[in-house]
Amino acid sequence: MRTEARFFKSLSDETRLKILWLLSGTEELCVCDIIDVLRITQSKASRHLRYLYHLGWVTDRRDGLWMIYRLAVPPNSPKEKLLNLLEEILAPQPEAQALRGHLARCLEAKQRTECAKRLKSSQKRSLQGLPET
Repeated sequence: MRTEARFFKSLSDETRLKILWLLSGTEELCVCDIIDVLRITQSKASRHLRYLYHLGWVTDRRDGLWMIYRLAVPPNSPKEKLLNLLEEILAPQPEAQALRGHLARCLEAKQRTECAKRLKSSQKRSLQGLPET
């Protein structure tokens, strides 16, 4: 029963619940997005994500300097049932809705910033007569 106790303990922390809540609403997130939305330090986010990783809640991949996380819950598993219950419990709560709203705004701003950087880079290349990449 030790494994089951660790499994349920993983849900007993507010930060981990918030991380699972955010990940359940999107395909994947960069650790920097989680830090921005939850307003926590990088070390705290990484510690909780490692905990979730070791229990099989999330998987990760590296994209350059960034670590990207996604849920790793098999279909029809007890974890999926718990995630569905988590969704049902948190969805109507204002704090949970606010977190997802803040995440949406952060991702939108991030996309605008990245697009702006690509546009500036493209404009700079065209001014220098270099081919665009």
